Formats: sequence, structure tokens, C-alpha cells
Amino acid sequence: QVQLVESGGGLVQAGGSLRLSCAASGRTFSGYAMGWFRQAPGKERDFVAAINWSAGGATAYADSGKGRFTISRDNAKNTAYLQMNNQRHEHMEDYYCAGTRKFQVAVDRNKNDDWGQGTQVTDAS
Repeated sequence: QVQLVESGGGLVQAGGSLRLSCAASGRTFSGYAMGWFRQAPGKERDFVAAINWSAGGATAYADSGKGRFTISRDNAKNTAYLQMNNQRHEHMEDYYCAGTRKFQVAVDRNKNDDWGQGTQVTDAS
């Protein structure tokens, strides 16, 4: 079983930047994919971005984050990052780290096997 622990949430103004981290432990990560989802109260979790842990590190982004968000990984630290630039007010929600053994299904919230506890991104204005 994989344990995922998020950090880096906090206050941000519209147009500002924030970097989230997700530290993974509990297994080897060859063939694993990690990603981020966000969730507003009373709504479904929406896909934000994902990265393949294998060589090459293929990535995928939701249209809402393209050009503003960057997902990356540090293999030595078993940590994935989500750099969020030009943050929008409507995207200041709870962010969850997710993991799956198939990068091809990482965009599907119902097909991720592992989840973190979440970290909150809050409007600072």
C-alpha cells in the first residue's frame, strides 16, 4: 500500500503562485503514476494534472491548468510537485494527491488506487 502526504497548501491571491508537494512511501514506484485532483464543497473531485513515474515522465493536464500549472517529480525523494501560477479564484479549493499503477487512467478519479488527505488552497483576498 502506498501512503501519500500532501503539503504546501495555504493562502494565495488571485494571480499568485503556490507549490504543492506530495510525498509517497510504501512501495517501489516503477510503473506508478501520481496526480492531483481538486474538490469544492459538495462537488466531485476534478482532475488537475498527472505524471508518469517511469523514465520520460509523461504528463497530462486538465485544460483549465494548461499553461499555468506544472507537475513534476523528484525520483530520489519520491515526491511529486504541482506548481500553480496565475491561480484563479474559482480554483481555490481542496487539492488531493492521487496514485495509480496505470498512467493511462490517472485522469479518472474512480481509477486511482491511493489518495492523500488533502491540502487546502485558500483565497487570501
